[in-house]
Amino acid sequence: MPGLQTPPEIITLEQYENLPEDTRIEVFDGVTYDMVSPSELHQTILTELLVSIRAYLKSKGDKCRVFPAPFDVKLSDKPLTIVQPDIMIVCNKDKLDGKRCNSAPDFIIEIVSPGNPTDDYIRKLYYYKKYGVREYWIVDLKRKAVTVYFFEANVLSVPYTFDSTIKVNIYDDLYINFPAIADLLDR
Repeated sequence: MPGLQTPPEIITLEQYENLPEDTRIEVFDGVTYDMVSPSELHQTILTELLVSIRAYLKSKGDKCRVFPAPFDVKLSDKPLTIVQPDIMIVCNKDKLDGKRCNSAPDFIIEIVSPGNPTDDYIRKLYYYKKYGVREYWIVDLKRKAVTVYFFEANVLSVPYTFDSTIKVNIYDDLYINFPAIADLLDR
């Protein structure tokens, strides 16, 4: 007879907030999951995407705000679900409390971690759709691909390559020039 597995310990918001500041975890349904440190390439792509989005928002006088990781998003209190997307846009300032975003951001980009790609493609996809993210992009450096989910319009998956200029669907005229970003991969 196989041994019984101990159920995972469920963490509360109070316990989460009392963790050391340098702890890198996310919480799904009260269960903690360790996060790996991002690579240099990951951070380079993140920076380029962040700068492009920030420049667009600023040029339009848009009141939405863009945040890079690490910045908490509490998707649910019960069960506790807290994530740290690589990049997010929040358009409702009432969701921000100075510590985190409380509820789903409008737009999220996750850059796939080579050690755990299923996290972005399965787990986070499920939670982001469930809790009301309007649009979710998965940037896969290994495959040089971007998968776009526009939940607001029920578009469940559109694949692109790094040769594409990709429209951010929640805006009328925001396009991300992936060929320019992909050039950084070859440097």
